[in-house]
Order: sequence, then structure tokens, then C-alpha cells
Amino acid sequence: MKKAILALADGTVFHGRALGYEGDTVGEVVFNTAMTGYQEILTDPSYKGQIVTMTCPHIGNYGVTGEDVESRRAWAEGFVVTEACLEPSNWRSQRMLDAYLREAGIVGIQGIDTRVLTRHLRDQGSQMGVISQLDLDPGRTIERARAAPGILGRDLVKEVTCPEPYAWTEGSGDWPPDGRLRHDRNRPEARERRSFHVVVYDFGVKQNILRRLVDVGCRVTVVPASTAPAAVEALNPDGIFLSNGPGDPEGVPYASASARHFIGKRPMMGICLGHQMLGLASGLRTYKLKFGHHGANHPVMDLRTRKVEITSQNHNFAVEAPADAAAATTGPSTVETGMGRWQISHVSLNDRSVEGLVALDHPVFSVQYHPEASPGPHDAAYLFDEFVHLMEHHHA
Repeated sequence: MKKAILALADGTVFHGRALGYEGDTVGEVVFNTAMTGYQEILTDPSYKGQIVTMTCPHIGNYGVTGEDVESRRAWAEGFVVTEACLEPSNWRSQRMLDAYLREAGIVGIQGIDTRVLTRHLRDQGSQMGVISQLDLDPGRTIERARAAPGILGRDLVKEVTCPEPYAWTEGSGDWPPDGRLRHDRNRPEARERRSFHVVVYDFGVKQNILRRLVDVGCRVTVVPASTAPAAVEALNPDGIFLSNGPGDPEGVPYASASARHFIGKRPMMGICLGHQMLGLASGLRTYKLKFGHHGANHPVMDLRTRKVEITSQNHNFAVEAPADAAAATTGPSTVETGMGRWQISHVSLNDRSVEGLVALDHPVFSVQYHPEASPGPHDAAYLFDEFVHLMEHHHA
């Protein structure tokens, strides 16, 4: 098979075999600890600007299907695996991973020890890298990685957001297709609720988030990230949803300004980048994590109940808590800002980073992780019901 190399900005080089689209690619190299969900990961707009390394050694074993995409296209800059399966076995499979990557224009590399790469990124931090199938000279490729712009301060949201508003009506449906098993979110009482109109700011929204909102009875309108608050108010929404998305939240000041505008005016929920936008809007700050949280097995504690949820995560930045609040371990801590009182409701059990915020003076909350999963566990799916309850209470 054709050779390929992965070169990191710190001078580390991995030699392997070509995978996917023939070419070169540049991005920040991160690792994802999920064992499944590679197709959802590739099509998650939050991975714009990143080369994704899968820690699970065998990827592609259940193939690729059109049902599992999370957006209109694949967004990851590159893909790194130990071994890409050549003979997928799944009744839903439509083609091999390698063929999908070629069609999507994603340059990849396989045949390297992703355990070594993951340990290196964990110890040295995520960094810019180049996958090259065309130029195999280590020196030149390292220099390209060093010269590449990082993600700090960059507005990657404008590259993934929708070009114009649209309505979303598709729910999750029954699974399996014959309906023998139904998710709790499809129970009759959920479908018979009052329908609330939710406007979703698209910072790079995953389709499964939109499906979950429909599942709990919402009428969904998606708008571009730069949509002015006045244009959103003209739609007369019952609630505002701030979606996930890629990159540095401080590189998207118009998004945090929109979030600040709606605090106290409409019920709001944020996920991932939307959580960080609410953090900035509330007066808190954000910072870049050493190697980010990417995977479907991250433990998070709800400090209000001491309940632990296993969550799906994908972010390189986090909301910074004041020192006294970050040190709290026995329960939720309260932070006073210029936008009222905010409660740190959830924390990561891996590094104690802030995973949830609740406004005590306004109908607003957010989480850093992905309650819609896809891939990942459904421990936190109830949060979409919580958003509906917030709108019900606000409009009662």
C-alpha cells in the first residue's frame, strides 16, 4: 500500500500507510477514546480544523451508512487509525470506511501505533500536524506543521454554520425500524406536550441535537451563527438553543454577544460551544485544555445530586471557574457576575473542569458535554426534557 507520514509540530514523525483521499492535510491533532461512532465523529462540525486519532485499534468494522451522518458533509481535516477494516460486517453497511473517506475528501493514515501517539498528545498536548501521502520528507512536513495557524482566536464557526435559516422536522423515530424497541423520549406523553418554538443558533449543530429537540415536542428553526438577535426575536421563539461547534469561543465574539442579549429574555439551553458562549456571556472566561476531551466515556458529576453520568464529549476549550468555586467538591458553587448569579452544576471527574452552568436568576442552563450522544451513552438525554420544562414554567 502507498506510504504516508504524520508529522507533528514538535518534530515527532509517524510512518504508516495511506488511507482515504490521496493528498496532504493540516490540522490540530487530537485523540478520541470512543470505540464506535467514527462516522458521526467525521461528520461532526465541531471537528473542523482537527485531525482525529481514534484510540480504538480497529476502526471501520461495521462499515458506513448514510443514516449515521451528523451534518451535510464530513468536517474532520484528517483521520488517523491503527487499522482500517477492509471487510465490514453489518447489515446496515453500504460501503467501506476507506471508500467513504475518499469520497469525502478526507486524507488519512493507518498502520501507526495510535497508543504511542495518544500518550504523546496526552503528555505534550494537542498540536498542529500534517498527514502527507505526497511529500514523505520528514523535515519539510514538520516545517509545514510548525507554520500552520493554530485554532486559538480563529473563527471556525463561520465555516460550518448554515448559509440561511431553515426548519427542521425530523425526529429520532423508532429503533429498530420495526418499532419493537422505543426510546423513552418517544413515549406518548412526550409527543402530546405543547409544541414550543425553539430557535437554534447553528455554530456547527449536530443533526441528532435537532432530532432530540423534535423528540420532546419542539418546533425547530435553525439560523446562521451570525443572525442578529432582532431577527431571531422577529421569529417569536419560546426558547433559544446554542449549539455545539468548533474552535475557540473567544474567536466568535458575535455569538457570545447574541447569547448575552437573550439572557433573561428567553429560556436558553447551550451544549458544548454553546455552553462556552453562555460562560463568556455571563462574564466568565474560557481557556484551552491541554489535550481536550474527545470520546464517549467521560464521567461527569451533577454536583446538585452527586449523580455521575457517563457522557459523550468533544471540546478543546472549557469555561474557567473562579478559584474558590473550582475548589468546591461537596456541592454546587455559586459565582456572582455582571449577569447575575450562576451555579456551577456539573464537573468533570477526570480533571474537575466545568461541565455545567445554571443561571439562578434567569431560565438558562448549559452543559459542556453532549446529551444527544451519537456516539455515546444516553445518560444525559433527560436534559432535553429539562429544557422543555424550563419553557413550560416560563410561559405558564
